Amino acid sequence: MSGVNALIRAVSATTWRTLAAMLVVISAVAALAVILFKLTVFGAFALYFVVWWTLLFVILPLRNQVETDPALIVPGQDPGAPAAPRLREKAIWTTLLASAVFLAAIPIFELSGL
Repeated sequence: MSGVNALIRAVSATTWRTLAAMLVVISAVAALAVILFKLTVFGAFALYFVVWWTLLFVILPLRNQVETDPALIVPGQDPGAPAAPRLREKAIWTTLLASAVFLAAIPIFELSGL
């Protein structure tokens, strides 16, 4: 798993690299949804966005460490705020997990007539 974490850290080193990786993954997953499951392009992106946004709030609190050094806490800062939130890494993880959930959810929605 450390190899995967190292790859995620490398991809999320800059904001532009993170956005490019997310765009590639999201485009590939949306293309699969359009081709394999006959979704419209707008429908695929809309459903993916809902899944991604929901899973973001699941992933955000994972592995957060609060700031323990009193010298680094600024006035007005919440004492439970993470010291290093690693938002770019979490965006990549959210994109990967949302892709899997999205591709698994499409056949379920199709079977239920939605």
